[in-house]
Amino acid sequence: MERTQHHTNRTDVAIIGGGPAGLQAALTLGRIHRDAVLFDDGTYRNAQAAQMHNVVAHDGAPPSEFRAVARRQLAAYDTITVRDVRVTDVLEADGGFRLVLADDSVLTAEALVLATGVRDELPAIDGLDELWGDLAAHCPFCHGHEFSGQRIAILGAEAAPHLSALLGPIASELLVMTHGENLPDPWSGPAAVRGEKVLGLDRWDGGVRVRFTEGDDEQVAAVFVAAAFHQSAPFAERLGLELNPSGCVRIDELGRSSLPGVFCAGDMAHLPAHPKPMASVTIAAAAGQLAASAALMHLMSSGR
Repeated sequence: MERTQHHTNRTDVAIIGGGPAGLQAALTLGRIHRDAVLFDDGTYRNAQAAQMHNVVAHDGAPPSEFRAVARRQLAAYDTITVRDVRVTDVLEADGGFRLVLADDSVLTAEALVLATGVRDELPAIDGLDELWGDLAAHCPFCHGHEFSGQRIAILGAEAAPHLSALLGPIASELLVMTHGENLPDPWSGPAAVRGEKVLGLDRWDGGVRVRFTEGDDEQVAAVFVAAAFHQSAPFAERLGLELNPSGCVRIDELGRSSLPGVFCAGDMAHLPAHPKPMASVTIAAAAGQLAASAALMHLMSSGR
Protein backbone atom coordinates (compact mmCIF):
# COMPACT_ATOMS: atom_id res chain seq x y z
CA MET A 1 0.00 0.00 0.00
CA GLU A 2 1.51 3.33 -1.04
CA ARG A 3 -0.19 6.59 -1.86
CA THR A 4 1.11 9.89 -3.14
CA GLN A 5 1.01 12.50 -0.42
CA HIS A 6 0.47 16.26 -0.78
CA HIS A 7 4.23 16.80 -0.50
CA THR A 8 6.30 13.99 -1.93
CA ASN A 9 9.52 14.88 -0.12
CA ARG A 10 8.31 16.30 3.20
CA THR A 11 5.73 15.57 5.87
CA ASP A 12 4.61 16.83 9.23
CA VAL A 13 5.42 13.57 11.01
CA ALA A 14 7.46 10.58 9.94
CA ILE A 15 6.58 7.33 11.69
CA ILE A 16 9.10 4.48 11.51
CA GLY A 17 7.67 1.06 12.29
CA GLY A 18 4.54 -0.71 11.05
CA GLY A 19 3.50 -2.60 14.17
CA PRO A 20 0.67 -1.67 16.56
CA ALA A 21 2.43 1.44 17.89
CA GLY A 22 3.21 2.88 14.46
CA LEU A 23 -0.18 2.00 13.00
CA GLN A 24 -2.01 3.67 15.87
CA ALA A 25 0.23 6.75 15.64
CA ALA A 26 -0.67 7.07 11.95
CA LEU A 27 -4.40 6.67 12.65
CA THR A 28 -4.29 9.31 15.37
CA LEU A 29 -2.65 11.84 13.05
CA GLY A 30 -4.99 10.93 10.21
CA ARG A 31 -8.00 11.66 12.39
CA ILE A 32 -6.94 15.33 12.66
CA HIS A 33 -5.82 15.63 9.02
CA ARG A 34 -2.10 16.00 9.67
CA ASP A 35 0.31 14.79 7.01
CA ALA A 36 2.22 11.71 8.14
CA VAL A 37 4.21 8.99 6.42
CA LEU A 38 4.42 5.54 7.99
CA PHE A 39 7.47 3.48 7.00
CA ASP A 40 7.13 -0.30 7.29
CA ASP A 41 10.03 -2.59 6.33
CA GLY A 42 8.02 -5.76 6.98
CA THR A 43 9.80 -6.99 10.11
CA TYR A 44 7.79 -7.52 13.30
CA ARG A 45 8.61 -8.90 16.75
CA ASN A 46 5.55 -11.16 16.75
CA ALA A 47 5.92 -12.31 13.13
CA GLN A 48 6.39 -15.96 14.20
CA ALA A 49 3.26 -16.02 16.36
CA ALA A 50 0.22 -17.60 14.70
CA GLN A 51 -2.14 -15.77 17.04
CA MET A 52 -2.01 -12.81 19.38
CA HIS A 53 -3.81 -12.82 22.71
CA ASN A 54 -4.72 -10.47 25.53
CA VAL A 55 -5.89 -7.95 22.92
CA VAL A 56 -9.48 -6.91 23.57
CA ALA A 57 -11.77 -7.54 20.55
CA HIS A 58 -8.87 -9.25 18.73
CA ASP A 59 -8.06 -12.13 21.10
CA GLY A 60 -6.78 -15.02 19.00
CA ALA A 61 -6.45 -13.03 15.78
CA PRO A 62 -3.34 -13.54 13.64
CA PRO A 63 -0.94 -10.57 13.90
CA SER A 64 -0.87 -10.33 10.10
CA GLU A 65 -4.66 -9.93 10.06
CA PHE A 66 -4.46 -7.18 12.68
CA ARG A 67 -1.93 -5.28 10.56
CA ALA A 68 -3.90 -5.80 7.35
CA VAL A 69 -7.13 -4.46 8.88
CA ALA A 70 -5.29 -1.46 10.33
CA ARG A 71 -3.74 -0.62 6.97
CA ARG A 72 -7.07 -0.90 5.16
CA GLN A 73 -8.56 1.51 7.67
CA LEU A 74 -5.67 3.95 7.23
CA ALA A 75 -6.52 4.11 3.51
CA ALA A 76 -9.57 6.22 4.42
CA TYR A 77 -7.32 9.10 5.51
CA ASP A 78 -5.92 11.19 2.66
CA THR A 79 -3.16 12.74 4.75
CA ILE A 80 -1.62 9.38 5.66
CA THR A 81 0.83 7.58 3.41
CA VAL A 82 2.16 4.08 4.10
CA ARG A 83 5.44 3.22 2.43
CA ASP A 84 6.81 -0.34 2.37
CA VAL A 85 10.42 0.71 2.39
CA ARG A 86 13.20 0.58 4.98
CA VAL A 87 14.60 3.75 6.51
CA THR A 88 18.38 3.46 6.47
CA ASP A 89 19.33 6.66 8.28
CA VAL A 90 17.82 9.55 10.24
CA LEU A 91 19.56 12.88 10.75
CA GLU A 92 18.68 16.18 12.38
CA ALA A 93 18.23 18.82 9.68
CA ASP A 94 16.94 22.40 9.65
CA GLY A 95 15.01 22.08 12.88
CA GLY A 96 13.48 18.78 11.80
CA PHE A 97 14.65 15.42 10.52
CA ARG A 98 16.00 14.01 7.27
CA LEU A 99 15.21 10.37 6.51
CA VAL A 100 17.26 8.41 3.99
CA LEU A 101 15.42 5.44 2.50
CA ALA A 102 16.59 2.12 1.07
CA ASP A 103 15.41 3.20 -2.39
CA ASP A 104 17.82 6.19 -2.15
CA SER A 105 15.02 8.73 -1.80
CA VAL A 106 14.96 11.32 0.99
CA LEU A 107 12.11 12.71 3.08
CA THR A 108 12.14 15.50 5.61
CA ALA A 109 9.81 15.67 8.60
CA GLU A 110 9.05 18.23 11.27
CA ALA A 111 8.65 15.53 13.93
CA LEU A 112 9.57 11.88 14.27
CA VAL A 113 7.79 8.96 15.92
CA LEU A 114 10.01 5.93 16.43
CA ALA A 115 8.09 2.66 16.79
CA THR A 116 10.79 0.27 15.62
CA GLY A 117 10.52 -2.24 18.47
CA VAL A 118 13.12 -4.67 19.75
CA ARG A 119 14.50 -8.02 18.65
CA ASP A 120 14.55 -11.00 20.99
CA GLU A 121 17.87 -12.69 21.79
CA LEU A 122 17.26 -16.37 22.50
CA PRO A 123 19.62 -18.79 24.26
CA ALA A 124 21.72 -20.75 21.77
CA ILE A 125 19.75 -23.99 22.07
CA ASP A 126 19.07 -26.20 19.08
CA GLY A 127 15.44 -25.96 17.94
CA LEU A 128 14.43 -22.97 20.08
CA ASP A 129 14.27 -20.56 17.13
CA GLU A 130 11.92 -22.88 15.24
CA LEU A 131 9.52 -23.12 18.19
CA TRP A 132 9.60 -19.43 19.11
CA GLY A 133 6.21 -17.74 19.04
CA ASP A 134 4.42 -21.08 19.00
CA LEU A 135 5.43 -23.75 21.53
CA ALA A 136 8.14 -21.54 23.00
CA ALA A 137 7.34 -18.06 24.27
CA HIS A 138 8.27 -15.43 26.82
CA CYS A 139 4.90 -13.96 27.86
CA PRO A 140 2.33 -15.97 29.87
CA PHE A 141 -0.26 -13.24 29.25
CA CYS A 142 0.08 -13.76 25.49
CA HIS A 143 0.54 -17.54 25.31
CA GLY A 144 -0.11 -19.21 28.66
CA HIS A 145 -3.85 -19.91 28.61
CA GLU A 146 -3.59 -22.11 25.51
CA PHE A 147 -1.61 -24.66 27.58
CA SER A 148 -4.07 -24.83 30.47
CA GLY A 149 -3.96 -28.04 32.50
CA GLN A 150 -0.79 -29.25 30.81
CA ARG A 151 2.84 -29.67 31.81
CA ILE A 152 4.83 -26.49 31.12
CA ALA A 153 8.60 -25.99 31.26
CA ILE A 154 10.49 -22.86 32.28
CA LEU A 155 13.94 -22.42 30.78
CA GLY A 156 16.51 -20.53 32.86
CA ALA A 157 17.03 -20.06 36.59
CA GLU A 158 16.91 -16.27 36.88
CA ALA A 159 13.37 -15.91 35.55
CA ALA A 160 12.06 -19.09 37.22
CA PRO A 161 10.50 -17.42 40.31
CA HIS A 162 8.58 -14.86 38.25
CA LEU A 163 7.46 -17.23 35.50
CA SER A 164 6.51 -20.00 37.90
CA ALA A 165 4.30 -17.57 39.86
CA LEU A 166 2.51 -16.53 36.65
CA LEU A 167 2.21 -20.00 35.16
CA GLY A 168 1.39 -21.89 38.38
CA PRO A 169 -2.40 -21.35 38.14
CA ILE A 170 -2.36 -22.36 34.45
CA ALA A 171 -0.22 -25.49 34.34
CA SER A 172 -0.96 -28.92 35.75
CA GLU A 173 2.75 -29.21 36.51
CA LEU A 174 5.79 -26.99 36.11
CA LEU A 175 9.26 -28.15 35.19
CA VAL A 176 12.13 -25.73 35.79
CA MET A 177 15.14 -26.33 33.56
CA THR A 178 18.01 -24.29 34.96
CA HIS A 179 20.31 -24.93 31.97
CA GLY A 180 23.27 -25.27 34.33
CA GLU A 181 22.47 -22.11 36.30
CA ASN A 182 21.85 -21.83 40.04
CA LEU A 183 18.33 -21.22 41.30
CA PRO A 184 17.75 -18.40 43.80
CA ASP A 185 18.43 -19.42 47.39
CA PRO A 186 16.12 -20.23 49.03
CA TRP A 187 14.06 -21.75 46.24
CA SER A 188 10.41 -22.46 47.02
CA GLY A 189 9.14 -23.11 43.52
CA PRO A 190 7.88 -26.33 41.94
CA ALA A 191 9.54 -29.58 42.96
CA ALA A 192 10.40 -30.67 39.41
CA VAL A 193 13.82 -29.20 38.59
CA ARG A 194 16.38 -30.31 36.01
CA GLY A 195 19.83 -28.78 36.42
CA GLU A 196 21.50 -30.23 33.34
CA LYS A 197 22.09 -28.08 30.30
CA VAL A 198 19.43 -28.29 27.61
CA LEU A 199 20.82 -29.78 24.42
CA GLY A 200 17.83 -29.23 22.13
CA LEU A 201 14.08 -28.84 21.69
CA ASP A 202 11.94 -30.73 19.18
CA ARG A 203 8.27 -30.78 18.21
CA TRP A 204 6.98 -34.09 19.51
CA ASP A 205 3.51 -35.54 19.99
CA GLY A 206 1.80 -32.15 19.88
CA GLY A 207 4.23 -30.59 22.33
CA VAL A 208 7.96 -30.30 22.96
CA ARG A 209 10.56 -32.95 23.62
CA VAL A 210 13.46 -31.56 25.63
CA ARG A 211 16.85 -33.19 25.18
CA PHE A 212 19.50 -32.72 27.88
CA THR A 213 23.27 -33.16 27.84
CA GLU A 214 22.70 -36.07 30.20
CA GLY A 215 19.73 -37.96 31.57
CA ASP A 216 16.35 -38.77 30.10
CA ASP A 217 14.36 -36.55 27.77
CA GLU A 218 11.33 -34.64 29.08
CA GLN A 219 7.97 -34.10 27.36
CA VAL A 220 6.15 -30.80 27.94
CA ALA A 221 3.37 -28.86 26.24
CA ALA A 222 5.36 -25.63 25.95
CA VAL A 223 8.54 -23.89 27.06
CA PHE A 224 8.69 -20.37 28.51
CA VAL A 225 11.93 -18.41 28.57
CA ALA A 226 12.77 -14.83 29.50
CA ALA A 227 14.56 -13.72 26.34
CA ALA A 228 17.00 -10.84 26.27
CA PHE A 229 16.44 -8.20 23.62
CA HIS A 230 18.06 -5.32 21.76
CA GLN A 231 16.95 -2.35 19.70
CA SER A 232 15.88 -3.52 16.25
CA ALA A 233 16.96 -0.28 14.56
CA PRO A 234 19.99 2.00 15.01
CA PHE A 235 18.08 5.29 15.13
CA ALA A 236 18.10 5.79 18.90
CA GLU A 237 21.89 5.55 18.90
CA ARG A 238 22.17 7.57 15.70
CA LEU A 239 20.19 10.43 17.21
CA GLY A 240 21.92 10.18 20.59
CA LEU A 241 18.75 9.47 22.54
CA GLU A 242 19.05 8.81 26.26
CA LEU A 243 18.54 5.15 27.15
CA ASN A 244 17.29 3.29 30.19
CA PRO A 245 19.47 0.54 31.75
CA SER A 246 17.34 -1.94 29.79
CA GLY A 247 18.68 -0.54 26.52
CA CYS A 248 15.29 0.93 25.62
CA VAL A 249 14.80 4.64 24.99
CA ARG A 250 14.00 6.72 28.05
CA ILE A 251 10.75 8.62 27.56
CA ASP A 252 8.52 10.79 29.70
CA GLU A 253 4.80 10.40 30.31
CA LEU A 254 4.01 11.82 26.86
CA GLY A 255 6.39 9.59 24.94
CA ARG A 256 8.95 12.36 24.47
CA SER A 257 12.58 11.32 24.14
CA SER A 258 15.59 13.37 25.25
CA LEU A 259 15.75 14.97 21.78
CA PRO A 260 13.02 17.54 21.05
CA GLY A 261 10.82 16.46 18.17
CA VAL A 262 11.48 12.74 18.63
CA PHE A 263 8.73 10.63 20.21
CA CYS A 264 8.93 6.91 20.90
CA ALA A 265 6.31 4.20 21.33
CA GLY A 266 6.08 0.45 21.74
CA ASP A 267 8.66 -2.02 23.00
CA MET A 268 11.62 0.18 22.07
CA ALA A 269 10.93 2.69 24.87
CA HIS A 270 9.60 2.97 28.39
CA LEU A 271 9.41 5.25 31.40
CA PRO A 272 12.49 5.23 33.67
CA ALA A 273 10.30 3.98 36.54
CA HIS A 274 9.73 0.72 34.65
CA PRO A 275 12.44 -1.96 34.53
CA LYS A 276 11.63 -2.83 30.91
CA PRO A 277 8.81 -2.55 28.39
CA MET A 278 5.79 -4.81 28.72
CA ALA A 279 5.40 -6.73 25.47
CA SER A 280 1.75 -6.04 24.72
CA VAL A 281 -0.13 -5.10 21.56
CA THR A 282 -2.59 -2.95 23.47
CA ILE A 283 0.10 -1.12 25.44
CA ALA A 284 2.09 -0.52 22.25
CA ALA A 285 -0.97 0.88 20.47
CA ALA A 286 -1.79 3.13 23.42
CA ALA A 287 1.80 4.39 23.41
CA GLY A 288 1.52 5.09 19.68
CA GLN A 289 -1.58 7.21 20.24
CA LEU A 290 0.15 9.13 23.02
CA ALA A 291 3.32 9.70 20.98
CA ALA A 292 1.33 10.95 17.99
CA SER A 293 -0.64 13.35 20.20
CA ALA A 294 2.60 14.64 21.72
CA ALA A 295 4.07 15.08 18.24
CA LEU A 296 1.03 17.16 17.29
CA MET A 297 1.50 19.33 20.39
CA HIS A 298 5.13 19.81 19.35
CA LEU A 299 4.06 20.96 15.88
CA MET A 300 1.41 23.32 17.25
CA SER A 301 3.78 24.86 19.79
CA SER A 302 6.18 25.57 16.91
CA GLY A 303 3.44 27.23 14.89
CA ARG A 304 3.27 24.43 12.31
